[in-house]
Amino acid sequence: MATNEAQVHGNMTYDPPLDPGIAAAVGILQSGGIETFESCQGGDGHAYPEPTVRFYGDRAEGFRALTIATRAGLPVSALRRTWPVLDGEPTGPWWEMTFASLSHDGEE
Repeated sequence: MATNEAQVHGNMTYDPPLDPGIAAAVGILQSGGIETFESCQGGDGHAYPEPTVRFYGDRAEGFRALTIATRAGLPVSALRRTWPVLDGEPTGPWWEMTFASLSHDGEE
């Protein structure tokens, strides 16, 4: 799929398309009501070294997302509450969940 084409996954449309190695995890979290905003399957040539999903929410939302992910059998390796510093100012906070490994179809 070309990067300028939108991808429909479940009831959501993604432009650019989701990486195939993170699409299932994003779908599981979103179907549980988690508001994701960034994801990457990780690895060489990707923005993150490991599969990662970022999402919005208050201080309890990360634990809710962790419950959804672990009940679905996702191999969560870390859960972080983060305040990135952009142009010298803290932004956020938001949540970041990483995974040990995720199987997927398609190319990386």
